[in-house]
Amino acid sequence: MKISIRRALKVAGIVCIAFTLGACFTAFKGDKKNFEVVQNLDIFHSLFKELNMSYVDDIDSKKLIKTAIDNMLKSLDPYTNYIPHEEMEDFKLQTTGEYGGVGSVISLSDTSMYIMVREIYPDMPAHKAGLQPGDYFLEVGGVDVRNKKVAEVSDLLRGKPDTDCKLKILRNGKEITTTAHRQKIQISAVPYSTVLDGNVGYIVLTSFTSKCADEVAHCVTNLKAQGATSIILDLRGNPGGLLDESLKLANLFIPRGSKILSTKGRVQINNRTYTATANPIDTVIPMVVMVNRGSASASEIVSGSLQDMDRAVILGQRSYGKGLVQTTREIEYNNALKLTTAKYYIPSGRCIQALDYSHRDESGAVGYVPDSLISEFKTLHGRTVYDGGGISPDIYLEPEKYSNISVSLIAYNLPFFYAIKYVRENPVIPDSKSFALSDAEYADFCKFVAEHNKFEYKSRTFEAVKELEKAAKYDKYFDDNSALFEQLRAQLKPQLQKDLEINKAEIKELIETEIMVTKYYRAGGLAQGLKYDKEVKEAVNILKDKNRYYGLLDGSVESHAGDKRKSNQK
Repeated sequence: MKISIRRALKVAGIVCIAFTLGACFTAFKGDKKNFEVVQNLDIFHSLFKELNMSYVDDIDSKKLIKTAIDNMLKSLDPYTNYIPHEEMEDFKLQTTGEYGGVGSVISLSDTSMYIMVREIYPDMPAHKAGLQPGDYFLEVGGVDVRNKKVAEVSDLLRGKPDTDCKLKILRNGKEITTTAHRQKIQISAVPYSTVLDGNVGYIVLTSFTSKCADEVAHCVTNLKAQGATSIILDLRGNPGGLLDESLKLANLFIPRGSKILSTKGRVQINNRTYTATANPIDTVIPMVVMVNRGSASASEIVSGSLQDMDRAVILGQRSYGKGLVQTTREIEYNNALKLTTAKYYIPSGRCIQALDYSHRDESGAVGYVPDSLISEFKTLHGRTVYDGGGISPDIYLEPEKYSNISVSLIAYNLPFFYAIKYVRENPVIPDSKSFALSDAEYADFCKFVAEHNKFEYKSRTFEAVKELEKAAKYDKYFDDNSALFEQLRAQLKPQLQKDLEINKAEIKELIETEIMVTKYYRAGGLAQGLKYDKEVKEAVNILKDKNRYYGLLDGSVESHAGDKRKSNQK
């Protein structure tokens, strides 16, 4: 009987594994826990061997093993992940902000056929090659990318620095060929900073990538040179990143030697205390740190440590509550494992982590720390704060909520597509200081939406009426009230033009921001959004009112963080 070399090697490998596992059985026979581990590994090996040899169809062994690994890790927590070698570049981008590529953001267009340019980074290869937001990719590096996935096109655009990437794009129905010369792309973690109201410095930090603390330090120095006497650090939507950068950033504003963070894990080596090791740049400048539900991990280390040190007023909504430490370990064949090894504790002793993944109910679900287990802690100056996961702001503000039609417009990318149209039709557009969409231009947008044959949206009220109608039919109340339901449907049915007019103010903000991003890049969009940002305006007001600011820090003014009911809002 003939057997292929590949088959022979596979059989030999299985025999070797079985032999090794058998030896392990002997070594661990006296240790029940280790015996069970090896026993289950042997079961898994036997199961996979049978599938590989006898399953009715050919199986993708790599995919099957990857699925098994992912589901095993999923049972622990969302942050313990297996990273195959082919995904290491994406992982590096997340942690360092660096990659070899053209410097653009891409997304699926309004048709599944094309991937389009969503955003361009200024002075990067894509910008120099003449790409514009709204361009559709036809070919990348000679490869036809129509009907490709975003990830596939992204992989083609990336590559070694100092290599060329030939591009064929579609713009306004015309095919354009150009070449982008790839370079090392370093995405700035601080896309925007400015001075507000004469003397309030404002800094947006979007991630904790390599050297972000240096970027913030540079911004603080520049803003102070421009007359800033206080600082707003905006961490809203910042998902975190490198631990070292969060420590360096907190160190910018607190005395050397101050405790910033401690970590505690099951293994002694993971129990560590981190202190400020460098000389700060400013330990007295008044500060407000802004957070929301999207602020996580490193953002919570910075905001939580500054709150516990009574160094800054925290404003916004309760942060995410991601207080688990991940360590990346290299494993065989250039793969990696990112695993949770400890939990974060800020200076007061509070744990940042909100969800308890180690205790699940019968369905496998995890829950928040219950109110009964929430404990009281004290800041440096004796203010009361609570744990329970996340950082509870000193000033809680209700988050802005978009109307249903605005959410639908965003889902269909209509403000973005109108911005493309607007910029192409208006070569000269003022910057955010003086730009505003006129009523006539808004009317043009409404026409643009009405002519979009795929756009549809649902009204929560109308959907609630339909659910009420179902309930009435079930309870046999409908027949006697059918006329009433008919009247409700007629009155509450979504009316596009009416809803566009009712929500005109917030929709105009969306359009204006997209136009500024398209014309003046991300910084332009952020500058435009500030004109309508109520939370930033409140932060400015706090810094302008010194009695209130210092009263919040010394406890003489009531803080939401010291209210157990409010501080535990999820």
